[in-house]
Amino acid sequence: MTDGNQDTTTMKELTSSIKLNPAVRQALETNQPLVSLESTVITHGLPYPQNLALARDMEAEVTSNRAVPATIAVLKGVVHVGLTSDELDMLAMSEEMVKVSSRDFAPAILHKRSGGTTVAGTLLIARAVGLQVFATGGIGGVHRGSQIDVSTDLTMLGQTPLVVVCAGAKAILDLPATLEKLETLGVPVVGYQTDEFPAFYSRTSGLPVSTRADSPEEVAAIARLHWKIGMNSAVLVVQPPPEDAAMQGQDVEDAIREALEESERKNIRGQAVTPFLLKQVSELTHGSSLQANLALLLNNARLAAQVAKFLTGAS
Repeated sequence: MTDGNQDTTTMKELTSSIKLNPAVRQALETNQPLVSLESTVITHGLPYPQNLALARDMEAEVTSNRAVPATIAVLKGVVHVGLTSDELDMLAMSEEMVKVSSRDFAPAILHKRSGGTTVAGTLLIARAVGLQVFATGGIGGVHRGSQIDVSTDLTMLGQTPLVVVCAGAKAILDLPATLEKLETLGVPVVGYQTDEFPAFYSRTSGLPVSTRADSPEEVAAIARLHWKIGMNSAVLVVQPPPEDAAMQGQDVEDAIREALEESERKNIRGQAVTPFLLKQVSELTHGSSLQANLALLLNNARLAAQVAKFLTGAS
């Protein structure tokens, strides 16, 4: 068990290994709205050059909504918050990238590795430098058929006070069990203009959210009060994918079941499971799931920027 002084020392050790992009540093110093973005979608989620195009498009979406993008990644042992154009190129083009979750920073820094940060990893760094809003596609959660295989994303959401904008949990997961775990961890699930938890590629799941918000201003107000009363967890904002890109639930479910069977046959385990399943689902749906994924990522970046403006009072 650690005391407050030890926690402060640990945070100082972490921040000493972080390099802030000049635009991010200025935004922090002048209280401009910022949106943190994860990078495993770039390193492990999509092939080149689609991954680079997505990274640039997400940053452009944040910028066009008058906020500053802060893509987080590890490059040669240095944790970067905000990337230059050349650094984005390096992240997207290299084949020697590791997945960096919250547990992986020490070896990545020590051995000067490069990699993309997961939701959990991004949350850790975002909190360390004082960011308040994070946009991603879908969070990790409880895997189907196993109450033991639970993503670190959930643990970090339970202890990291950020607004996290997503399209729910990845559809390959056990969504009811994931929602139960979020409740246990004290994470409010805020449906953005919906009363129902979205199923990532699909707009509905049949599962209720814990509350609803109909504007970015309302999301920001919920977050402020949540933290003001002493809660230290994230506020998870779930937004359905755009209607013109969303898929029918049964089509997705059929593809997921087939992908899960294939992963069992090939004995896929650990951190390799999620990227394998997402790739299989994309192939089985003839790219429809990929198009839904791209659309919801941009949609979430847009909403996150709008929420960030209200949190900083810049709207």
